[in-house]
Amino acid sequence: MITGESMPVEKKIDDTVVAGTINTNSTFTFRATKVGSETLLAHIVKMVADAQGSKAPIQALADTISSIFVPVVLILSFVTLGAWLLIGTQYLGFAQALSFGLTSFVGILVIACPCALGLATPTAIIVGVGKGAAEGILIKDAATLQKLHEVNTIVMDKTGTITKGKPELTSIKNHSLRLGDDNVISILAGLENKSEHPIAYAILQYAQLKSIEIASVQEFEIIKGKGLKGVIEGTEYYAGNTKLVSDLKLSLDGESIETETLQGKTPVILATKNEIIAVILVADAVKPEAIEAIKNLHTLGIKTVMLTGDTKNTAHAIAKEVGIDEVVAEVLPEDKLKKIKDLQSQGRIVAMAGDGVNDAPALAQADVGIAMGTGTDVAIETAGITLLHGDISKMVKAIKLSKMTMRGIKQNLFWAFIYNLAGIPLAAGLFYPLFGWLLNPIFAGLAMALSSVSVVGNSLRLKARQL
Repeated sequence: MITGESMPVEKKIDDTVVAGTINTNSTFTFRATKVGSETLLAHIVKMVADAQGSKAPIQALADTISSIFVPVVLILSFVTLGAWLLIGTQYLGFAQALSFGLTSFVGILVIACPCALGLATPTAIIVGVGKGAAEGILIKDAATLQKLHEVNTIVMDKTGTITKGKPELTSIKNHSLRLGDDNVISILAGLENKSEHPIAYAILQYAQLKSIEIASVQEFEIIKGKGLKGVIEGTEYYAGNTKLVSDLKLSLDGESIETETLQGKTPVILATKNEIIAVILVADAVKPEAIEAIKNLHTLGIKTVMLTGDTKNTAHAIAKEVGIDEVVAEVLPEDKLKKIKDLQSQGRIVAMAGDGVNDAPALAQADVGIAMGTGTDVAIETAGITLLHGDISKMVKAIKLSKMTMRGIKQNLFWAFIYNLAGIPLAAGLFYPLFGWLLNPIFAGLAMALSSVSVVGNSLRLKARQL
């Protein structure tokens, strides 16, 4: 919960444990050194609240324009009426000048009615949010969707965001001449079936996925800190770490094992008293879509940063595999928060993607928080965007959707204004002295309606666009 490591951390006497975390096996006695508001979890909650409270609301572009546009139009309509009365009376007489002046006055007010301006932003936002939901991208509010198109840096947690968040069997190195891979897994699953270790679950899950029968074990015994052993069909098998192999005095390619360990993989060695049968590697595997997603983010010109509480070796190995630009490892929740602030102080617009309690402060501080739908409730509640099923590729779609929606809003504002810019001079009677043109208020109303129709039509066009 605090570091984001995929594998449980072994604790010994005098180690610190955190309130709210889970003890996976056995029992222990602990002393409460901090309670209530002093606990780390309470501290995280406070950091989230502080970060959310510091966010400034984003003022919609259309509201700003309307606040200037409406008074200008009102003044212009009265100025036009006055101009007709002052100047028109000299050439047309008072009655005719008043008639044309009132026609122009009403025409300006009708054609410049900011209906389309009011529709420009909300129609595009409604379509954008709806399209996002259909794609499995849940957007909490319009401000988040608006801000996302400006993002130039995405900070990602490792466990549960880039990786699947749980150990699974990644490879089998079979050294046996008489046993196939399925036989190796059958024996190993039989031994691990009686264990409570998370690695055991990974091996058993693999056996179930491949429909491999789990071998029956007799004389099962746990070898503390090293592994376990048991008898299967008259043969005594051992499964465990390099310490167990060393005790059995069997030769093993230590350099290869060390290389795999440095990459964040955990080796499980299956052996008898006489030989090494196989080396099975268990790791928190990268999500299948992660590599392509990072590549697409780079195509969009976005810098990627991995921020994780996991070990440096594991973090750098995963980052290298998927193509992350920058790695910051072995960090606590407050360190993640500080990194986001540092990036923002450099002028970066930052999105944070995570799924755990330890990501919540950073999610709240970021300009845009993106939570995995498979993550914790506190992460989902804190973030502005939730990606269903924890699919990281949807992050790219979310950014494209934001850019598409904002482009639609700008187009809408253009169509809303083009009618006004073209129609106001005509409605004011500016062309009457030259061509005798004067806009009837009925046609001004039609132009105003067409501007609204064009804005709504342009917004609906977003539904047909591919992300």
